Amino acid sequence: MSAGRAEVQVRPGNEGDLVALTDLYNHYIRETAITFDTEIFTPEQRRPWLLSHPEDGAHRLLVAQDVPSARILGYATSSGFRPKAAYSTSVEASVYCAPDAAGRGIGTLLYKSLFEELQNEDVHRAYAGVTLPNEASVRLHTRFGFTPVGTYREVGRKFGRYHDVAWFEKELEH
Repeated sequence: MSAGRAEVQVRPGNEGDLVALTDLYNHYIRETAITFDTEIFTPEQRRPWLLSHPEDGAHRLLVAQDVPSARILGYATSSGFRPKAAYSTSVEASVYCAPDAAGRGIGTLLYKSLFEELQNEDVHRAYAGVTLPNEASVRLHTRFGFTPVGTYREVGRKFGRYHDVAWFEKELEH
């Protein structure tokens, strides 16, 4: 698959990706309010998260990898929305791109692959939370058929200020 002039492979994430995925996520912890985690992770601390996304089922982890260099350019997940059993057909979707890969179509490529795979699973709805402002993420989610369902005002505090989170919903077709 091609994304922004480079050949990019989308595949399931695996333990060999743990260090690169942890480094990518830690960038967003240190530098942005996109995630409300405030302490960086070691790869070992992040391992349970990785293992909670098997290659099949409703909870997936897909990575975008540059083919020539094998460098991870981003990842997308579908994770449990809430722990109670009645929520099992709902997932929370998210996508993170390496800072220098943003704007190259990596997020689009990852979400396209993720939602294609979820078509064969017992998933009825996908939800996504977007810390505001984040026009690129709002555009990406809208492009994939997510619609706004509400905004939690000043729900998280990071870097000494409060942040709103807009929530989006997507019906998954089977």
